[in-house]
Amino acid sequence: MAHSPAPESDAPLDQFSQCHTGILERLGELGELPALLDPATRARRIASQTLDFFRAAVYEHHAEEERELFPAVLASAEEGQERDYVRGIVERLTREHRQVEAAWVRLEPGLKDVARGRDSELNGAEVGSLVAVYRAHADYEEKVFLPLSQQILSRNGNHMAALGVSLHMRHVMPDVIGRFGHRI
Repeated sequence: MAHSPAPESDAPLDQFSQCHTGILERLGELGELPALLDPATRARRIASQTLDFFRAAVYEHHAEEERELFPAVLASAEEGQERDYVRGIVERLTREHRQVEAAWVRLEPGLKDVARGRDSELNGAEVGSLVAVYRAHADYEEKVFLPLSQQILSRNGNHMAALGVSLHMRHVMPDVIGRFGHRI
């Protein structure tokens, strides 16, 4: 008795099964998507806000210190050892400003990509370094330079008042000119 030929295989059914495997893998990834949306949205928001903030606030803060505060404290410091000490601090802080700004220039393109929802080559180590460097800079300024500045400038009330007026005018005048320039 002859055997009937064995079925070649279940190949057509295997193809359907394999297809389901691929579909289920892809749907598994889709199932992860909602949990990823909030972090992605937050990343875009943080990047966008930081881009706006850094140029407007940090660069301006550095410029204002270098234009107003540092010269005022240097001019009011007693000649000799005190002024030399202040000059050293000012040089350090100014160097740190440039260091922070240079780090920002390297990070800015990657942050722009993140803000636009694009793939980014943002370097996490460089971000961490910028944050750490700025924290150390701000800490030194808060603990060393600003108390020293207070001490030096408060010896003569006119010096502190002059700094206050200068800062006030620098902040108020652009708004006043913008609003009333044609009538001034």
